[in-house]
Amino acid sequence: MFRFFCFLLPVCLAGSAPAAPAGPEAEEKREAGAERRDVIVVTGTFEPVPLEEMDRSIRVLDTSADRRLLGATVVDFLRLEPAVDLRQRAPQNVQTDVSIRGGTFGQTLVLVDGMRLNDVQTGHHSMNLPLPLEAYERIEVLKGSGSAFYGSDAVGGVINFITPAPAATEMSYRAGLGNFGTNQQRAAMAFTGARFSQQLWASRDFSSGFRENRDYRVLALASKSMLRSRLGTGSLLLAHADRPFGADRFYGNFNSWERTKTWFVAARQPLGERTQLAFAFRRHTDLFVLYRDRPEVFTNRHASETFQGTFRRWEPLGQNGRFHYGLEALHESIASSNLGSHTRARGAGFLALDVRALGRFSFTAAAREEIYGGVQSRLSPTASAGVWLAPQLKLRAAVGHAFRLPSFTDLYYHDPANRGSPDLRPESAWSYEAGLDWRAGSRLRGELTVFERHERDGIDYVRRTPTDIWRATNIHRLRFTGVEAALAASPGRRQHIELRYTALTGAQAALPGVVSRYVFNYPRHSGVASWEGELGGVLAVRSRLGALQRYGRDPYALWDLFLARSRGRWRPFLQLTNLTATAYEEIPGVAMPGRAIFGGVEFRAIAPSR
Repeated sequence: MFRFFCFLLPVCLAGSAPAAPAGPEAEEKREAGAERRDVIVVTGTFEPVPLEEMDRSIRVLDTSADRRLLGATVVDFLRLEPAVDLRQRAPQNVQTDVSIRGGTFGQTLVLVDGMRLNDVQTGHHSMNLPLPLEAYERIEVLKGSGSAFYGSDAVGGVINFITPAPAATEMSYRAGLGNFGTNQQRAAMAFTGARFSQQLWASRDFSSGFRENRDYRVLALASKSMLRSRLGTGSLLLAHADRPFGADRFYGNFNSWERTKTWFVAARQPLGERTQLAFAFRRHTDLFVLYRDRPEVFTNRHASETFQGTFRRWEPLGQNGRFHYGLEALHESIASSNLGSHTRARGAGFLALDVRALGRFSFTAAAREEIYGGVQSRLSPTASAGVWLAPQLKLRAAVGHAFRLPSFTDLYYHDPANRGSPDLRPESAWSYEAGLDWRAGSRLRGELTVFERHERDGIDYVRRTPTDIWRATNIHRLRFTGVEAALAASPGRRQHIELRYTALTGAQAALPGVVSRYVFNYPRHSGVASWEGELGGVLAVRSRLGALQRYGRDPYALWDLFLARSRGRWRPFLQLTNLTATAYEEIPGVAMPGRAIFGGVEFRAIAPSR
């Protein structure tokens, strides 16, 4: 632990202020350093509520237009939350495993506007986002059980990427160059009308790689249409991403190559104020070559499809209460040269009671029954409550049950180094948390949360000797206990400092002579220090120093610095990552790049309001 804290001693010297909405009222709030109270959360509740009224542990990360130059991908924003563990095999979110509070990558549910992105083939593809960074307004991270809201996979938590509604007719174009042969172009357009609005996004990221067989190309295209009617505002989201990349040592000592493609469609239509219908379709293909120079030795082709439909409605209960209910259906299938052809369908119904007296107390109780395999079912209850002990102090607590069905890779995959098991049982877990939120005026606030998760039948890959292959296995009992602490201050005009820390310890039932592959790669200590501000009224800067120590491994620290002109049509930017050239691996055996420099310019034009 001492070595870990030594990495936190350096102080970040610069950063960027969080962007606020445009307009006179928002500007007055920024000038006065007023606390933002307009952040609306839709993850972890059945209706949008202000962030300060949440009785669950939620982190909201702003990725709106005024901040997107302060990060290259969504990974740069998720790194601001130490409870989120990002295990990258390549930069630019080419291949990223994500987990929350020590869960495995399969135990984190990834959403876009509340619709599932998780892949039935494997959790390795959960972060294969089909939309570029420019398409997201914010990222909401629910820490802890989320199965009562979303079903399978939400064991460690949920990450929900929220797309915006356009505020004005505008366009932007961004281009940049960097070392390792990095080349980037991104474009965004938005049109707003009285009833109809349209947004378009496109991005291309290319690199020849920081070492042999680590090249990548990422292309993403997306569109969002919105139509206002007497029933409400409906939306249609279309997205596609294509990412071929060198995968040297990604899954063992092989010079592999991989190409994944994602298609995503999501439609949402309210039927009045209280009822909403939503539908989503996701198709994902994965071409995997074990030896890039000898594809005839071992090549896999996978194609998975997911259909999802939801019906949600609420009824008022007095002045402060609402009763929510709904139905969901999910159909998943895969056609694979390795896994074979398989399908499975799930149906679910949920009920929830939500009571809120703003600034006084809140209470939510919900239960979801999910039926799968024709006759099997899982009940996922949850309850959470919050009470304001004083105007500056809020106490909250939550308990919930979650589960995860094995992926088709867990069940059926086989290659020279890995073997699935068709006899795997679903994972299940109970999660508990309690926390205090403290706000000393508008410039200083703090959070403290303790949590515990008890897992049963956790799925991991294990082996008994270094020469044995990895085999998918149920681990009967796992327990994770942790604490999260945060302190945020706004000492001056357009400046913001945050210190965040997560500590975690895990234990499992004895498995004599067995080595675990994924479960015990969690971070025991993770801390982030960031200083954000605006210099000279035109230069936005964000500096992030993160230190991390995984179980059984040495700690390391990463320092990133992002700078951009914050005003005007032409906005040059500079992004410096891993400034200290730290040698590190987030996945054992998969080296990550050293110091990287990337810079360019963005052009933005906004049509004058009428």
